[in-house]
Amino acid sequence: MNKVERLIRNYERHVALPWDDALSGPQRVWFAVYDKADERRLRAHVGDFEVATKGAGKGWRLCDLTDAFPEWMGGKEYRESYFESPEDLEIALGDFLRFAAGRVTDHLGADHHKDEVVAILGVATLFGFARVSDLAQAVQPSVRGRLLVFFPGEYENNSYRLLDARDGWNYLAVPITHHERTLTA
Repeated sequence: MNKVERLIRNYERHVALPWDDALSGPQRVWFAVYDKADERRLRAHVGDFEVATKGAGKGWRLCDLTDAFPEWMGGKEYRESYFESPEDLEIALGDFLRFAAGRVTDHLGADHHKDEVVAILGVATLFGFARVSDLAQAVQPSVRGRLLVFFPGEYENNSYRLLDARDGWNYLAVPITHHERTLTA
């Protein structure tokens, strides 16, 4: 069994646990952590996560942010000047975070409910433009059920590192990895 298949199996066990409605927002965020080299393999198996979720009696919504930055940049009036002076882009990046968060919350819809997993794919494309932790904090108040972030990177000692490159940060999200471990609610 490869690492992605073990991650799916661990996710399947985790999503089937009873959900505590009293958890705080950050504790309702799950990070499915996988090796950045497994990005294509994970994408090929995203449907298996949906099947596991629905098999546990939960709903599923997927938001892919892969094209969020080019879509946002394409709508900027001064996009050409950003290419000439990339340092000027720093000022606009807060707007990009709001744009990406809006893409996620737009996927929720009026029928979004507390027994649903909202999954975010493509967070690697945020690298250098926005922090995944900031995105998770921005959208988690709108998520009634659980937020699942497909996270290409590392999790070690309560610290997450996107693409194994950036300094890690501590976040209260629940890690789901390919490693064998005992799951708790």
